[in-house]
Amino acid sequence: MRRVNRLHWMAALAVLAVLAAGCQQDSPEITQDTDAMEEESPAPAEPTVAVIESSLGVILADSEGKTVYLFMNDSGTESTCYDACQERWPPLLVTGDPQAGEGADQALLGVSARQDGSSQVTYNGHPLYVYSGDESAGDTNGQGVGGVWFAVTAEGEPVSS
Repeated sequence: MRRVNRLHWMAALAVLAVLAAGCQQDSPEITQDTDAMEEESPAPAEPTVAVIESSLGVILADSEGKTVYLFMNDSGTESTCYDACQERWPPLLVTGDPQAGEGADQALLGVSARQDGSSQVTYNGHPLYVYSGDESAGDTNGQGVGGVWFAVTAEGEPVSS
């Protein structure tokens, strides 16, 4: 019985040695590909918000040029827009740190944790949203909705007109 167990172990070790040798032959190619990937420069992060010229004047927009809004019912940096509200007013989310584009102030950008753990972009302490009724870049259909939704100036204030 011991002899059979030893034979099984020796056979298993021989199979592992063959497999390991086969893997080693492929390793240089993988290492070379990895080295080539490491040499490539990472693409710069696309701006999260930047200013655009609109019918309301100079306002903030997301990376696709869509107007961003603030909700006057929010409490500081904490969002109060969930469920049906967030379906109509999706939060501007980010992974990592938000980036300021042309005309936006990096010092005014921040993030706030949402109930689901995602990170919502804030600007001058206001959580930012886009409006589902804005179909194209530069649309401002959400301006003044319900007297509580406003586009955001480059200074981080609600647009009053």
